[in-house]
Amino acid sequence: MAETLVRLDGVQEIIVERLTENGFFKTKSEVIRAGILGLGKEYKIFNSLEDVEKELVIRKMQKISDEIDSGKRKVFSEAEVKKKYGFK
Repeated sequence: MAETLVRLDGVQEIIVERLTENGFFKTKSEVIRAGILGLGKEYKIFNSLEDVEKELVIRKMQKISDEIDSGKRKVFSEAEVKKKYGFK
């Protein structure tokens, strides 16, 4: 997950405030996320929803792999899982 600090002033600030004040979005963060999604769609960053899902899966798999390699995540064998949870 990326964290980004965004400072808005002028027209952008007014638009974000009005969108939240008028109930279109609950928070300013939601406004910004919706705007990013809209830009991605407008500029055709992905060809399809399937492409987006593939990218998310690849990133999740890479994160898990990195956690295993660094020792932050332990992988259990089938036998270890069966023993731990009492399966036969």
